[in-house]
Amino acid sequence: MAVCIGGVLLSLGAGGGAWILGGIAAGALVFYIGRDRTSHVLKPNHNARKIGQMLVGLTVGFSIQHSDLTLISTQLPVLLLLTLFLLGSGIGVGYLYSRVAKTDVLTGLLATTPGNIGVMASIAADYGRNPALVSMVQLMRFTAITFIIPLISHVSQQTDAGSLLHSLTQNALTLEPVYLIWLGSLLGVAAIAVRLGTRFGIPVAGLLCAIGVGTVFNTGFNLLPWFPSVDFSLPTLLNLIGQILLGLTIGEYWGISPKLRKGTIVHALIPVLLTFLTGIMAAGLAMLFTSWDWLTCLLVTAPGGSPEMIWIALGLDRNVEIVTAGHLVRLIAINVSLPILVPLAGSLDHHTTNPQDSRQSCNQPQ
Repeated sequence: MAVCIGGVLLSLGAGGGAWILGGIAAGALVFYIGRDRTSHVLKPNHNARKIGQMLVGLTVGFSIQHSDLTLISTQLPVLLLLTLFLLGSGIGVGYLYSRVAKTDVLTGLLATTPGNIGVMASIAADYGRNPALVSMVQLMRFTAITFIIPLISHVSQQTDAGSLLHSLTQNALTLEPVYLIWLGSLLGVAAIAVRLGTRFGIPVAGLLCAIGVGTVFNTGFNLLPWFPSVDFSLPTLLNLIGQILLGLTIGEYWGISPKLRKGTIVHALIPVLLTFLTGIMAAGLAMLFTSWDWLTCLLVTAPGGSPEMIWIALGLDRNVEIVTAGHLVRLIAINVSLPILVPLAGSLDHHTTNPQDSRQSCNQPQ
C-alpha cells in the first residue's frame, strides 16, 4: 500500500518525500482500520523505524564518503548559532503553548521542542506530566513538516517523476553472490554499530551510526594494502524500503490515536505553526551568514525528523553534508539541554499562576 500511495504522490509531484509520505498514509490507514477489528493491542513498530533510519543513514553515508568534510568545520559557528536560535525560540513557543492550553510549562516545553516523539513523551511520563498531550503535539509537528517540506521543495525545484522512477528501478538489487556477500557484511556492521551507539546513548543512533558506517565503509577496506579495491554501492531498493519504514511508524501512531477534541487540536496547531515559522526565520538567518541556497537553509533549520530532512536533501542533491551536520548539532544540543528543561520549567511555573491540568485532553498513544 505504501508503494502504491508513494507512486501516486510521486506522479503528483511530491518528489523526494513521496515514499515517506506513502508510508505515513499506509500506516495510518491500516492501523485505523485494524484497531477495531482485532483483539490485539496495536503498537507502532519501533524496530521498523530503527531499520528505516539505518537504511537511510547508510544511503547518506555513501553519498558523502567522497566529500571534503573538513569544510563543514568552518560552518560550525553558524550551525551553533542556528541551533541556539531554534532552542531559544522553542522555549518561547513552549511557554506560550502552556499558557494557551492551560497546562504546566514542562509539558509545553516537551511538546514543542523538536525531538524524538517517544523520548519526549517518556520524559513527560517520568515527571508525572501529560505524555499524551506531548505525543500529540510532537506528532502533529512532525507530520506537518514532513508533508510541507517536500511540497515547498517541489515548488522551488521541479522534479521529473519519470527520471526518479527510472533511477529507482535501475540496479534496484543485484543478485550476484559476491555483491550479496558485501551487502550482508555492510548491513551486519551497520547493525552492530547501531546497537553499540544505542548502548552508549548516542542520539538517534540508528541514523548517525549508520551514516558513519556508510561514510568509511569503502575507504576503510581500501586503506588495507593487501585488500583488493572496493567500490561498493547500495541498491536503490534499500533506499525505498528505508524511506517507507520511516513513514510507517508515524502513520501507525495516527492510526491508533483516539478522537481528539476540537479545542485540543486548535491549541496544538498554534505551536506547530509557530515552530515552523521560527524554522523559516532561522533559514533566513542562515542565508544572511552563509552562501547556502534557500532549500539548503530550509532543510537545515526545518523542525522535522532528521532522517526525513536529510533524505529530502539527498534526493534533491542539496548539500547533504551541511544538512546532516546541522541536524547532528541540533540533536546533540537537544539531548544535552533536556536535563536543563526540568528546573527551567519549574522556575517558570513558580513565577506564573498554576495552570489547570489537561491530562484528560487525549489518551496516550500505545
